[in-house]
Amino acid sequence: MDDDDDEVRGTPAWMATFADLMSLLMCFFVLLLSFSEMDVEKFKQIAGSMAFAFGVQNEFALDDIPKGTSIIAQEFSPGETTDTPVETIQQVAEQTLEQSLRVGEGELEESEVEEMLKEKVASLLEETQADAERLETLLEEEIQTGKVDVESDGRTITVRIREQGSFPSGSATLSADFLPVMQTIRDALGEIRGTVSVEGHTDDVPLRGGRYESNWALSSGRALSVAHALLRGGQLDDSRMMVVGYADTRPFTSNDTSDGRAANRRVEIVIRQGIDGAQEADLEALRNINPDALELLGIE
Repeated sequence: MDDDDDEVRGTPAWMATFADLMSLLMCFFVLLLSFSEMDVEKFKQIAGSMAFAFGVQNEFALDDIPKGTSIIAQEFSPGETTDTPVETIQQVAEQTLEQSLRVGEGELEESEVEEMLKEKVASLLEETQADAERLETLLEEEIQTGKVDVESDGRTITVRIREQGSFPSGSATLSADFLPVMQTIRDALGEIRGTVSVEGHTDDVPLRGGRYESNWALSSGRALSVAHALLRGGQLDDSRMMVVGYADTRPFTSNDTSDGRAANRRVEIVIRQGIDGAQEADLEALRNINPDALELLGIE
């Protein structure tokens, strides 16, 4: 064999470069795969779809519901159940005060319900009394001079405006000097809740001549003048207001004397606070426990 034959034997030189290139490419793709993240849920969907398409997963029609034997059913049989009375203490809570504790079939004693009612009513009365005292403080000067009286009874506050200093005799026009007093009352009513009834009253002496034909017209006119003074400026909601004329049908005292007749000529601003929805629900709940409890306390 000559020298030319020795030169062509063995692997060509380009194969070394090719092998190095393939190794580098393989390492590159392995590196890419190591950095990749696989979406497992998507992979399962694709694998399932492919398996179904190639017949790996088949569907079969079911002629009957599969049945099995229950070991529990063979070893045990159901027995009759009976109610076991257990005395438990539960709290019935409805609205705010409905806290009647019931033990078994028992209920609160009548004395306990009455005590709860007394506490609730006492709280309401204290609120009204505090509002009445506020009015007395604001109208202290007028009370001392006998122009105004303030009194409270239950959930009702009465501001009694006497004719002296407020209305000229036989007139329903408020005196100019009395308008600041109406301003004070108006400001106080803005902070005191409740309906406001303006009620006019006269004595039993019939009117003769003048602008008003009867005591009914005079009492209604005076009540209307006071209501207009209270509503001036829009500070009070007129939905709270009502105007009533009683003439001489509800005297404050006897009409037999001149002082008595003077006391009967008046306009009363009656604030009736009553009870709101939550308070009514409280009292109603207690009455449901003991229907006679409210009557025992004289509450309507």
